[in-house]
Amino acid sequence: MTFMSRIVAPLVLSALLASCASGPDNSVAYVERPAETIYATAFESLDRQQYPLAAARFDEVERQHPYSEWARRAMLMAAYANYESNNYDEAISDAQRFISLHPGNRNAAYAYYLIAISHFEQIMDVGRDQAATQQALLSLEQVVRRFPDSRYATDARLKIDMTRDHLAGKEMSVGRWYLRRGYHLAAINRFQNVLREYGNTSHVPEALHRLVESYVSLGIDEEARQVASVLGYNFPGSDWYETSYDLLTREGISIGESIEQADPSFMRRAMQRLFG
Repeated sequence: MTFMSRIVAPLVLSALLASCASGPDNSVAYVERPAETIYATAFESLDRQQYPLAAARFDEVERQHPYSEWARRAMLMAAYANYESNNYDEAISDAQRFISLHPGNRNAAYAYYLIAISHFEQIMDVGRDQAATQQALLSLEQVVRRFPDSRYATDARLKIDMTRDHLAGKEMSVGRWYLRRGYHLAAINRFQNVLREYGNTSHVPEALHRLVESYVSLGIDEEARQVASVLGYNFPGSDWYETSYDLLTREGISIGESIEQADPSFMRRAMQRLFG
């Protein structure tokens, strides 16, 4: 049984689907009615995917019957309806209010999750400010931390990986911009940050190669050689390693012993020194 079905299951909908007056802006006129009647009409709007109207009608439940059981249910349903209508700020506000008023409720996990995915849906491309991405990451991590065994934590973990990859992509974008303009030290800081903070993302091989490029441009051959060795040891078949190898060869910089025969302890020490 779905989350929404559990909430609406106690209703006998066929007996309660009374009409509810609404204006063109989805505002609901005040007509005093039983809480369950308003809730039923709100759920009918939700079922018809009339999300702004559904949110307004769920809000009406709380307005007319603020201390009822129906008001508690309607508060979270309003958050869901606002989320579906892409009204993320209202969805977050509704869910946060639900948590503050009912922190021990069994649906609190869903409220935290709804806040997290509302932030997640506002993530912008890497060319824009990433404040929403950072907030999404914090909110998703809170879901996992508070409710590690919940069904919401499973999806949150997946979205955490996606969010971290996005943040790493932003660092790479800025680093490439610095590199193209010859600001090599600034570029190095960005690429090293990818390795320190986002070491499990898809951007690591390129970050290592860009470090090789940066060190070669600065004439720091030993650093370039060691980073290339780390790249080859961890991603031996990657295009980025081949590109780094070709670059060093053209510059007359030898990587030294074969990557396959490299001492793992040396690689660990090199990674710690370079990126620790």
